[in-house]
Amino acid sequence: MSGASFILTINMVVAGLFATAFLGIAVYERTYISARLFALGFVFAMLNFGTELLVPFISNPKLGYMLAFSTFLCALICSAIGMAYKYSVRVPWTGLAILFAVSLAVVYSIYGIARVTLAGMLLYQAPYFVAICFCNYIILKSRARGIMDMLLFALLFASAGHFLLKPVLAIASGGTGVNPQDYVHTQYALFSQTIGAALSVANGLFVLTILTRDLVGDMAARSETDMLSHLLNRRGFEVRGEVAVAQARRSGLPLSLVACDLDSFKAINDTYGHGLGDHVIRAFAASLQEIASQRDIVARIGGEEFAIVLPGMSIQTARLFAENARTNFSSRRVAGLPAESRFTASFGVAKLQSGDALSDLMRRADNALYDAKKSGRNCVRLAVPIEDENKVIELRAPSSGRTG
Repeated sequence: MSGASFILTINMVVAGLFATAFLGIAVYERTYISARLFALGFVFAMLNFGTELLVPFISNPKLGYMLAFSTFLCALICSAIGMAYKYSVRVPWTGLAILFAVSLAVVYSIYGIARVTLAGMLLYQAPYFVAICFCNYIILKSRARGIMDMLLFALLFASAGHFLLKPVLAIASGGTGVNPQDYVHTQYALFSQTIGAALSVANGLFVLTILTRDLVGDMAARSETDMLSHLLNRRGFEVRGEVAVAQARRSGLPLSLVACDLDSFKAINDTYGHGLGDHVIRAFAASLQEIASQRDIVARIGGEEFAIVLPGMSIQTARLFAENARTNFSSRRVAGLPAESRFTASFGVAKLQSGDALSDLMRRADNALYDAKKSGRNCVRLAVPIEDENKVIELRAPSSGRTG
């Protein structure tokens, strides 16, 4: 076995391992369409390496030549489509289809010069260069600027460039052989396959690392997300809330917490059923999301109980937030329920004080919420400073419409 044949065999095995790894991600997380496409790309790469090995045994040299070219081009096009799905960019179907059709026609027509002239070699390698440029175009269009994304961009750029340098390498190393069957026995094949293997492994590892990172992040997000309301759950709230409290302590900026609870929720479930009760929970969650900013931490912490951490907000500003949430929800129509049905919620507001942990802040907000419930519901209460903790300030507006 020649050195080039050995490298081709190694490349085929490595491509198979990458295909298996990406397929594993695709099976575990079926929404990762990109993983399926990357797996398919490496399957085509395996076919390419296998074809290169079998070319000496194919009686029709032109057939082996076209199979080797087309399988590798398919591998790169699958990778470009996978990149588009990974980065949520529209797939450039038209451009890729034109690239595939034109490339096949051109490469077929230059069979006689593809191995012996610089122009022919450049025309043969150019489609690979363009296919990888599509991948980099997709990364740029996505505006992804993470370190891993930029390193992948750089590696792809190097991979694209190396295809244009291959003709120079071929000439410098003595050529690609008189016919396709001679390829695996040339010095050029050994150099070309070795460089290609290094770049392919690097690109494959980077893409695999990025997908794995995304998968772990999605799993963490799901573990901290309430599936009914699509807000944070208690775990997610506590993790982010403790970070926000620590940041407020360091910066000296104010921070407030709003605890809220749907009024008479048991009666809502008893009257309309648990299914429509879920609609009310979703409606309340939506009303909170509508008025919250991106930095606010909004969560459903259990049953009909919700909490919002408001970084940078004084207690008076947080009171206005709670009042806005109260009026927004009390006037909101809930899908699936009679048009005249209206529901309300009660709110307790507390501000972060020196030495507070998140649990201390939550306890005072809960006390204020409890007083709001005792005072007739559909109102906002403010928790006063620790030294006067038994006092609560009531802010109440007349209820309108029907309450649950």
